Amino acid sequence: MINLFFYKTDLGKMGIASSGNTITNLYFEREQIPQDAVIYETEIIKEAGQQLQSYLSGRLKDFSLPLAPAGTEFMLHVWESLRAIPYGETRSYQEIAQTIGNIRASRAVGLANKRNPIPIIIPCHRVIGANGKLTGYGGGLQIKLYLLELEKQYANP
Repeated sequence: MINLFFYKTDLGKMGIASSGNTITNLYFEREQIPQDAVIYETEIIKEAGQQLQSYLSGRLKDFSLPLAPAGTEFMLHVWESLRAIPYGETRSYQEIAQTIGNIRASRAVGLANKRNPIPIIIPCHRVIGANGKLTGYGGGLQIKLYLLELEKQYANP
């Protein structure tokens, strides 16, 4: 069973979903949510909501939540690599491809990034183009820029 609960944030209304004791998804306001989700704030969702609010206020730099994103083995490998990008830093798609041991996988890394079901917590916003420019983001480029600026502001207090 998928439980889902919504929180008001500086980025708008966001939904956090769980299955059992793991976080499975984070939804931006305009994203479609599963029809079979039960609106219920479980303890793990409550903890995720508190950590998300702490992150957005600059007090939390590393999430410590049990995650269970659904994806292929390759996607899971990419998402794990994204979690290793330090707060306040960025990497290019090519650098992530190198990290996972497949220098030619930049486009596949981009696709995995696009399909990240737990944005922010799995920080796909920290991945930018090789030329340093912002590239697509599920929540929109404005939110990606907001998150990068937030991290830059609080990276070295």
